[in-house]
Amino acid sequence: MSGSVGDNPYRASGVIAAATGGGGVSWQDVVTASTFTAEAGNGYPVNTSSNACTVTLPASASVGDQIIFTDYARNWSTNALTINQNSLNYQGNSSPNPVYDTKGESIHIVYQDTTKGWIPLFDGAVALETAQTYTVQWLVIAGGGGGGAGVAQNTCGGAGAGGYRLKYASENSGGGTSEESLATLTGGAVYTLDVGGGGASATNGEDSSFTGTGVSLTSTGGGAGGDSSNVVAAHTGHNGGCGGGGGSTTGDGTTCPAGTGTANEGYAGGSGIHQNPSGEGGGGGGGSSAVGVQGSASPGQGGAGGAGLSSDITASSVVRGGGGGATGNGYGAGGSGGGGAGGNGTGTQADGRPGTVNTGGGGGAAGGSNAGGAGGLGVIILRMADGDYSGTTSGSPTIATGQGGSSNETILTYTGDGTYTA
Repeated sequence: MSGSVGDNPYRASGVIAAATGGGGVSWQDVVTASTFTAEAGNGYPVNTSSNACTVTLPASASVGDQIIFTDYARNWSTNALTINQNSLNYQGNSSPNPVYDTKGESIHIVYQDTTKGWIPLFDGAVALETAQTYTVQWLVIAGGGGGGAGVAQNTCGGAGAGGYRLKYASENSGGGTSEESLATLTGGAVYTLDVGGGGASATNGEDSSFTGTGVSLTSTGGGAGGDSSNVVAAHTGHNGGCGGGGGSTTGDGTTCPAGTGTANEGYAGGSGIHQNPSGEGGGGGGGSSAVGVQGSASPGQGGAGGAGLSSDITASSVVRGGGGGATGNGYGAGGSGGGGAGGNGTGTQADGRPGTVNTGGGGGAAGGSNAGGAGGLGVIILRMADGDYSGTTSGSPTIATGQGGSSNETILTYTGDGTYTA
């Protein structure tokens, strides 16, 4: 089965010739099996044309032992070679088993000691195949909804804040949910952070997401506020991460429904009402920690936006996720945490105020026949140990190292789209 290095065509490879130094490795016949056990001092051409292959390394090894594997049919990209470490370390780690899946790859490993175990002298790029995992704390807030727009009457609903989800210390996500889980990242994997934009007038906000290997976290865009229209579909607040407030209806005292929030993200908006002759009031947009305030017909007051939540994930307390205020004869204030106030319904009439950028705040409702305020842009924040931070990002996040009580944590704040390579 075996032959000398000089008799084997694989020695012609510059990589293998340089690695073997002209001797010490006995090449074996081509391996086509799905499993086999390797021995020190041998080279193995592995043909995975018909199936993937798992090779088991020796159960014991001595310093200087060498083994070579090469992609005989240049097919490892289709059917990979997996190395079962058989209780010995590989590149200093006991798991996971390395997987080689590059077309035409060759691997020359040497046993160093019990600490590092087998080390590749060459494997294409001498990559770390035993990628380790680590956990991060996170905050994902979607874009806030746009405030209701003025159409036929004065009263519009405030918009809901963007969905609010996080895992930091014992803090809760929006909507009164229980604590969420840490995100586990895999070394070398690329994670995408998509920060949702705020909705324009009477438009829902965009979702925000944090996704990649083993991670899929999404917060829902805030619901738009209801318009000042006699059409039920128009004056009803929109569903979202936090629900939009209801607008106005005919003057018969009927309440206008609010939009609902999303479980584990935020609360519903407040309902609106129009009661002749006493007045009218739209409902405030839902916030991450409270329902939007219902509008009142007497004295005709727009409801305030629901309050946001405070978090210390950035090493200082910041309130985010407030709902937008509504309009009536008097306007409702925006909820704490970036919600925009409503424009006046009578007298001085104006566009609704926008939600605050990077809080996911809902936009305020329009006063009169004006535009609702735009929702605030969302934000994504990651917090991890300084020793885990890879230093590889895109999208220009704000990076703060040496944070926390022990000054040993890194905080990445994404105010726009980007990536993080773990």
